[in-house]
Amino acid sequence: MKGFFKDKDFQSSKISTSKSVLSCFTCGLFQHASHPKFDPIGAFKKKILIIGGTPSSKEDARGLLWQGRERRILEKGLALSGINLDTDCLSINAINCYPDQVSVTKHQLDCCKLIKLIPIIKEYEPKIIILLGELALTGFLSQRWKKSAIGGVTKWRGWTIPDQDYKAWVLPLFHPSYILERNFKEIFQIWYNDLKKLDQLLTTPFLVNKQPVIERIDDLSVLDNLISGKMAFDYETTGIKPHAKGHRIICVSIADTPDHAYVFEFPKKKKLRDPFIRFLQNEKIQKIASNLKYEDQWSNFRVHTSVKGWYWDTMLTAHILDNRQGISGLKFQAYVKLGVVDYDSDISPYLKSKQEGGNTINRIQELNNIPNGIEDLMYYCGLDSIYEYRVALLQEKEIMNYDLPF
Repeated sequence: MKGFFKDKDFQSSKISTSKSVLSCFTCGLFQHASHPKFDPIGAFKKKILIIGGTPSSKEDARGLLWQGRERRILEKGLALSGINLDTDCLSINAINCYPDQVSVTKHQLDCCKLIKLIPIIKEYEPKIIILLGELALTGFLSQRWKKSAIGGVTKWRGWTIPDQDYKAWVLPLFHPSYILERNFKEIFQIWYNDLKKLDQLLTTPFLVNKQPVIERIDDLSVLDNLISGKMAFDYETTGIKPHAKGHRIICVSIADTPDHAYVFEFPKKKKLRDPFIRFLQNEKIQKIASNLKYEDQWSNFRVHTSVKGWYWDTMLTAHILDNRQGISGLKFQAYVKLGVVDYDSDISPYLKSKQEGGNTINRIQELNNIPNGIEDLMYYCGLDSIYEYRVALLQEKEIMNYDLPF
C-alpha cells in the first residue's frame, strides 16, 4: 500500500484561461453607458443573490435595475415563496454596464466576473444564488466550466445545485425577458414551478460534501474483504471501445462506501488480477457505474470475465428522471446534485484521441511521462467512483424516498 491521496495535492488552482488583462478598461462597455458599473441593489434580508444578464436601455437611462414588466413578473414569481425583491434579495448582473452591441464577449463576461461578481459573492456570502438567463449562467460558470459545454439555460433551469465553491444553493432560471418574449402559458408555468423551489431552499441546510478518502493499493488481496453491499467501480482506459489492438485498462477504482475508494493500476499479470476478478463475479456486490455498458464491455473483452450483480447506472437513471439532452453525464450530475465542478480539467485532455472513431487510442499513456501524471489519473479515477456512488444514492432517494447515509 502506498498510502492515501490528499485532495489539495491534486486540485487545480487555475482560474482563468484568458491571456488578456481582465479590467473595465479592456472590457470597454463603461464608455458608452449612461450609468456605468451598476452596483448591487437590495436589502438582502433573506440572503438571496439574483444575477441577471445586462442592464436594459431603460435601466441604463434611469440608473436602476429591474424596471417595467420584467420587474413585475419577477416580483410575482418571488412572492410565491414569500420573497420580496427589494428587501429580501440583492440584485446584480453578469454584465454591469449597458452594452452598445448586439452581444457581449466572453472577455467582457470574464472582466465583470472578476471585478464585480466574485467580489460580491465573497463579500455577501449568499445562501441562494438565482441565475436568470444564459448570460448569468455563463458568467457564473465561466472559468470553471468549458463554455462550449455549458449549453443553454433550458438544460440548466430548475436544478437546485449545492455549489461547493461558494457554499450556496444555485437555482438557474429563465430570464423574465425570455418569458415575456415567448408569452406561452407553458413557459410561465415552468417559470413559476421553478421559483416555488425557493420556498424549500430557504429552510434546507446547505449540503456540504464530506471529503472523500482515496486509497491507492498495490496488493489487491484487500479486495477480498469486499463481500457484499453497494459499490461503484470505474475504469480509466486507452479509449472508448476495447476491441482494437493496443487497448488496455490503465487503472481501476472501487468505491466501497460513498466516502472511500480503493484505486490501483490494472495488473499486467493475470494471477495478480484474481481478487479483482472475484469482485466482478461476486453477485452479492451490487455494482454501480455511470454508463455501465462501458465497464461491462471492457470487463468482458480485457479482463475476460463478465460482471455479475449490476445494480445501478447513473447515466440511464438520469435520463429516466429527466430526459433533457446533455444532462446524464457524470460531470454534469456531479455538479447539479453534489455541487462539485471541474474535477477533471487536468486529466480530460488525455482521455481524448487525436483521431476520430470509437476504437482509436487516446493520449492517456502520455501521463507516464508527466510528473505525478499517473497519480493524478488515479485520483481522478477514484473521484469518479465516489461521485458515481453519491449520485446513485441521491437518484435512489429521489425515486424511492429514503434517508441518506452521508
